Amino acid sequence: MVANKPAVSRWLHRLLAESGGGDLVCVRLGPVHVVAVSCPAMAREVLRRNDAVFADRPATFTAAAFSVGYRSASIAPAGDQWRKMRRVLTAEVLAPATERRLRAAREGEADHLVRYVRALCCRAVDVRHVARHFCGNVIRRLTLGRRHFAFASPQPAAAAGPRRDEAEHVDALFATLSYLDAFCVSDYFPAFVGLDLDGHERVVRRVMRTLNRLHDPVVQERAEEWRLLRKAGERRDVADFLDVLASLDDAAGRPLLTVEEIKAQTIAS
Repeated sequence: MVANKPAVSRWLHRLLAESGGGDLVCVRLGPVHVVAVSCPAMAREVLRRNDAVFADRPATFTAAAFSVGYRSASIAPAGDQWRKMRRVLTAEVLAPATERRLRAAREGEADHLVRYVRALCCRAVDVRHVARHFCGNVIRRLTLGRRHFAFASPQPAAAAGPRRDEAEHVDALFATLSYLDAFCVSDYFPAFVGLDLDGHERVVRRVMRTLNRLHDPVVQERAEEWRLLRKAGERRDVADFLDVLASLDDAAGRPLLTVEEIKAQTIAS
C-alpha cells in the first residue's frame, strides 16, 4: 500500500479484479480489517440497509487532528458527540433560515469574483487559482464572517486578491481534503505513531498549525462576545456559522458548545 500511494483505492480495486471477479474483498492491516465493495447491490446493503452497523468511522491520526479530538460532526465516530453535533448542524447551521440569511454573503462573493476577474482582463487568468480562492472566500465569509483575516469586515476593493494568510488558509483547507482519507501507516499500526514513516504526520501537524493560527483568534473573540451578551441578557442577529455555533444555549442558559467544539466545526465546515 505504501508503494501504491496515493492511489491505494486503485490497488484495492486491482485486488478485487485479481480475486476471481468477486465483488468483495477483506484486507487485514494489523488490527484493522479493510473491506472493499464494488458491487452496487452490496454497496446499497452496506450504506442503506445496514447503515447503523457500518456508519462508524475509523480512528486515525488525521481525523483526530482535523476534528480537534473528534469533536466535529463530519469526522467524529458514531456516538453521543456525533449525535450532538449532527443535531446542531441539521437544526441550526444547515437550516433553511440560516441559508436564506447568508445568501447575500454568497452572492457578494460571486460578485467579488466577477470584479476580480474583470480587473485581470488585460492578462491571462489562472482559472484554477481563481476558483480555489473563490472557494476560500466563500468558506471564510460563511464560517467566520470575513474574507481577509487582517480585517474585521470584508475587504471592499474590487480587485483585492488573496494575501499571504488567505493563500495559506486555502492551501491548508485543500490539504485537509487530500490527507483526511489518505493512507497512513500509523493508522493501521499505532505503535508507529510518532515515527512518521511516510511523512503524513508532519504535513498534518503543519496544516493544523496554520488553521489554529488563523482560526483560534477569531473563534476566541466571538465566543467572548457572546459570553458578554449572555451576561448582559442581550442577543443580536447571527451573521455567520460562527455566530450560530457560539449563540446556542442549553436548557440551563449556558453555552451549548465548548470553544473546542466550535473550533472543530469551523475547521470541518
